[in-house]
Amino acid sequence: MSSAEVKLKEIRVRIAPSPTGFLHVGTARAALFNYLFAKNNGGKFVLRIEDTDIERSEPRFEKDIIESLKWLSISWDEGPFLQSDKIEIYTQYLDKLLKENKAYYCFCAEEELEAVRQDQLSRGVAPKYNGKCQNISQEEAKERIAKGEPAIIRFRTSQEKISFTDLIRGKIEFDTALVGDFAIAKDLKTPLYNFAVVVDDFEMKISHIIRGEDHIPNTPKQILIQEALGFPKPQYAHLPLILGPDKSKLSKRHAAVSVANYREEGYLPEALINFMAFLGWNPGTDKEIYSLKELSQEFTLDKVQKAGAIFNIKRLDYLNGFYIRQKPLDELTELCQPYLPKAEKEFLKKIVGLHQERLKKLSEIKEFTDFFFQDKLSYDKELLRWKDNDDQKMARSIDKTSKLLSEISERNWAKENLEKVLMQETEKTGDRGIVLWPLRVALTGKKASAGPIEIAAILGKEKTLTRLEEARALFK
Repeated sequence: MSSAEVKLKEIRVRIAPSPTGFLHVGTARAALFNYLFAKNNGGKFVLRIEDTDIERSEPRFEKDIIESLKWLSISWDEGPFLQSDKIEIYTQYLDKLLKENKAYYCFCAEEELEAVRQDQLSRGVAPKYNGKCQNISQEEAKERIAKGEPAIIRFRTSQEKISFTDLIRGKIEFDTALVGDFAIAKDLKTPLYNFAVVVDDFEMKISHIIRGEDHIPNTPKQILIQEALGFPKPQYAHLPLILGPDKSKLSKRHAAVSVANYREEGYLPEALINFMAFLGWNPGTDKEIYSLKELSQEFTLDKVQKAGAIFNIKRLDYLNGFYIRQKPLDELTELCQPYLPKAEKEFLKKIVGLHQERLKKLSEIKEFTDFFFQDKLSYDKELLRWKDNDDQKMARSIDKTSKLLSEISERNWAKENLEKVLMQETEKTGDRGIVLWPLRVALTGKKASAGPIEIAAILGKEKTLTRLEEARALFK
């Protein structure tokens, strides 16, 4: 569908997460695509919380959904609306279907239904309800319910071919004979998903439903309900699934799956937005970095792929590192503070500035810089050794470095002066490693770190010399 065709009608899209868990990155991707589609077409983006699953819905998950979308800057025009506030509306529509004989009460026990299902599977038949309660009159149903007999409400499915044009996948057709009479409510006040979503979308005048391809099997059921209630049919666009590197559905064994996890790990919202935009969408150019505003201007459904989108954590790390490097040092230091011990801000700025180029995510700052905040380091003596130099040569090298550094005054203790003195020494020895390697390990206790001269400048004279003394003691 072209942009010109889209703009002929008012665009209203929605994201409708269920508060039964933390906001999944797949749901966040769907929210982003709906938001971008609305912005690109001058439409409205609605946030609806589908909380009718009373047993599993929790306020903390509702709060997480809202906070995560705000953190990502995916702002909504209307909402958040709660399904639980609209029970009376669902009841009215359920009652309408029952009175028109388009739905009926089913009294079959779960054990009985499961037995029928297993029998159908054993015979190679597609499992569906066998219609046992189809002909129970409304009077009999009301009497049985009044006596306390449990019942659900089923939709009476007519046998027909249902087809719709998916804006991403083209024409999709279903034979409703394979669907059977499906459940639409536990009772008049407890609607189930496929019924509630149809009523919600009609009441909210949703024009386009953009969601994951795992919802395709729900679409014919929802179209049947729309037809039964005389509702107009919205346009559908089913997004490709997000897959792990092994091309199976993304799960916790591949990567974190909630937006909250990525936020805690120190990913930036702009990086996650940029990353999610390319999970199934391609602008057709070589450009990799997009702001949310730029995405809003570029996004169209005709550039969304049908095939599954591979979740590549290395690409997310690359994007996050890029955005970290663009941050002003003051702002980046504030972002890193939750991962660091409390200290003076100027001291923290020096530490963060030293590692800004190396960070792929904010949480790494803790591992990269822990030695700055420790009184005494613990590491293997062999880590200090440069190549195959014996203990005596290592001791002499550390002694020489200590002597040279001790001659620099506190006032002149700066990177430029430290570098001048130590580089002169490496020229004399003809081996940079014998000077700088043990200095690195003595100051950090690590095999890999930022440059030892820069670290010494931040640590200060006293702490630098103390750590060299402790390293020297290992070669007695």
